[in-house]
Amino acid sequence: MSKIGKKPVVIPTGVEVQLNGNHIQVKGPKGTLEWDIPAAVTAKIEWTEIQFTIDSDEHKNLWGLSRTIVNNMCVGVSTWYEKRLLIIWVWYGAQVQGQKVIFSLGYAHKVEFPIPQGIEVKAEQDPKWNTILIITWYDKEVVGEVAAKMRQLKKPEPYKGKGIRYIDEVVKLKAGKSAKK
Repeated sequence: MSKIGKKPVVIPTGVEVQLNGNHIQVKGPKGTLEWDIPAAVTAKIEWTEIQFTIDSDEHKNLWGLSRTIVNNMCVGVSTWYEKRLLIIWVWYGAQVQGQKVIFSLGYAHKVEFPIPQGIEVKAEQDPKWNTILIITWYDKEVVGEVAAKMRQLKKPEPYKGKGIRYIDEVVKLKAGKSAKK
């Protein structure tokens, strides 16, 4: 049995959920999200909760997945999801200009990254003069995808740790050649 699938999704105040067959629509103050629940999973709205059940044990994996996705939708339309990226190195940085982020990543040219429609990106500096990019929106999947694509531009390297990383990511540094002696 799925421990996650058993838990009901609590609908936050100010969020409206409509269920038409296997199609669910979640409206809130931040926006509207829609998703098609897999056919093996059934959902019922009871007061301020959404309960999920499955037809057979073959679909246990879809049970927990469906519950988690609908929970993320309910939380997202009432509050923002946020990812923070840290750009580490002396000459590395980023600036937000309109609907694009311009990265300086040690290449001979600047790298332009277009921001998808609706997503908000802010650039700040920490006390060590490293750039912090804050990506926010109400869809958790899209926020994670945009953050992953930005990180792909310059992954953190293992010897000096320079590159783009998540703010809570720990990069284990290697010793290099001089440690051999």
